[in-house]
Amino acid sequence: MIDTAMRRVAQVLFFILLAFGLFYVWKATKESAPHYHPRDYDEIAKEGVLRATMEYNAIDMHAEGDSIGGFFYEMIHSFARDHGLQVSIKPEMSLEKRTEGINSGEFDVVAHGIPSTSDLKDTLLLTSPILLSKLILIQRKPLNAEDSLKYITSQIQLAGKTVHVTSGRSVITRMEHLSSEIGDTIFLAEETRYGNEQLISMVAHGDIDYAVCEEFIANLAADSLPQIDIHLPIGFTQFYCWGLNKKSPALLDSINLWLESYLKSREYRALRKKYF
Repeated sequence: MIDTAMRRVAQVLFFILLAFGLFYVWKATKESAPHYHPRDYDEIAKEGVLRATMEYNAIDMHAEGDSIGGFFYEMIHSFARDHGLQVSIKPEMSLEKRTEGINSGEFDVVAHGIPSTSDLKDTLLLTSPILLSKLILIQRKPLNAEDSLKYITSQIQLAGKTVHVTSGRSVITRMEHLSSEIGDTIFLAEETRYGNEQLISMVAHGDIDYAVCEEFIANLAADSLPQIDIHLPIGFTQFYCWGLNKKSPALLDSINLWLESYLKSREYRALRKKYF
């Protein structure tokens, strides 16, 4: 009886000590985790570091030998240079995670081509337009009988087809509207693990049949994947911008004022020529 009671006391003490140990580990982890909050230009300038996020792709940022390049990568560095700032960039493929990072203050700017749509304007501050583009259907060129049967020449032919898209409300909304316009169902496969370039590659290699992405990304991909067809537009031409937290109006003004002059500059023309 005494031995049994002692074992029970030892077990209780063990679980108490374990609980205290787990509590202190949790507390230390919580205290060491970064505490973010939305920042405006004055606070960013005081720290001297602009926190940005973008996709890892041929347009946003990518490895170029032993260095990093990209249209938006070079643009955000030019903005930082002209304002005496350093840039900290975290690549993020998921639109939801980029938006969450902006809302939490982990990022100051999404330096990625965001379509200027009403639903995104409800959640983000959008800069002045940087690019004009539209959504394009990605499919394989009809080089054999099987591909000829699957080849789409009209949006109406998408009825009953499965189209792969990256996560993003604007693309999904456009596809839902198109489904309504043609009076039939277009099945959407939303990919949260892949970016547009991965989807284009999957189409090119026959893993999937159809994908939708922005024209400026499709044009670059077509240079290295001649088997893909990018001629069928899915949406109207629209503006693409950068996104900021709603609590960063001064940062928005700074970027817009800079864009007004930068987009007319020789440096920007050379950047456009390099990537487009």
